[in-house]
Amino acid sequence: MHKANETVLEINLTSLEHNLRYLRSKIEPSTKLMAVVKAYAYGNDSCEIAKFLESKGVEYFAVAYAYEGVALRKAGITTPILVLHSIPAQFEEIIEFHLEPNLYNKKVLEEFMSLMKHKGIQNYPIHLKFNTGLNRLGFEARDLNYLYDQLGQQNQLNIVSLFSHLAASEDLSVKDFTLKQISKFKDITDRFINQFGFHPLLHILNTSGILNYADIGQFDMVRSGIGLYGYGNDPDYDQELKPIGTLKSIISQIHTVNEGDSVGYNMGFTATNTTRIGIIPVGHADGIGRHFGKQKGYLTIGSKRAPIIGNVCMDMLMVDLNGINCEEGDEVIVFGGPVSAEDFAKTGNTISYELITGISQRIKRVIIK
Repeated sequence: MHKANETVLEINLTSLEHNLRYLRSKIEPSTKLMAVVKAYAYGNDSCEIAKFLESKGVEYFAVAYAYEGVALRKAGITTPILVLHSIPAQFEEIIEFHLEPNLYNKKVLEEFMSLMKHKGIQNYPIHLKFNTGLNRLGFEARDLNYLYDQLGQQNQLNIVSLFSHLAASEDLSVKDFTLKQISKFKDITDRFINQFGFHPLLHILNTSGILNYADIGQFDMVRSGIGLYGYGNDPDYDQELKPIGTLKSIISQIHTVNEGDSVGYNMGFTATNTTRIGIIPVGHADGIGRHFGKQKGYLTIGSKRAPIIGNVCMDMLMVDLNGINCEEGDEVIVFGGPVSAEDFAKTGNTISYELITGISQRIKRVIIK
């Protein structure tokens, strides 16, 4: 494996392919898979991830906002791209780069239809989201008649899919809630198909939905984000998946501080005895927030844990090196390998999603094949 000589995020495409195969093993061969590559592919590298997944036959991509889809198109991605949170200010870019908007309320739908009419565009692919309990974006079941009035006899828009999003598919203690969401989605889509007279793609399952509810809710397509990147929101599933990202850095400098000496801003750490400390060039501007400081989080040097001491700075942090045989320039693991992002995130009372999506793009990404 590549030995770091600066702060880097290594991205292992072999692990990504393993995760894709595992997720596909949970669904029927005919079921399509939509890879969610929003937020820079959950902090990895959306263009490199999408290129690889496109080569492996992924049928759809999803991004949150249009500019994320534009970046994929500019990188040469030709697979259909769903924009999950389409905003009218971005409609022109959506059209220019052949992205497919989610139209989730009356205002957004009517503005997009008006633009299509103005441009004389026909059969533009769109997706409709329905709220089944998460209570974020989405039409309600009661809007079906409105949707038929708007879309049933027109040729500007082509409805490619209907979808919804599960609120707690990873939490089996609220399984009844998830089952009600799936049932509500089925009722809505049955009514839609009966009223409109055609069957668009239907999808509601996210990663945990695939792992826990594929027997009853996979419909025509499923979506995966966090699972592709190696996390299953459950210790048992985590054993089957392989995290693709390893965040590495180095020891820039080693100090010895005496009893009573303070370290870092606001004297966030005071030595109670003679202490060796290491300065690591990664900080809260890189996504390792202050909540990991003051001996809550730790980095790995060799096989030893080095507690993060004091307050995490913008561009660096400090670790306690007592009992660790190391030198300036030695490699340090923030997460990956023996300590997953999920494990590291827990030390700062957060979750893997927040940690990995927050890794700054100023950190170099190194692709490992």
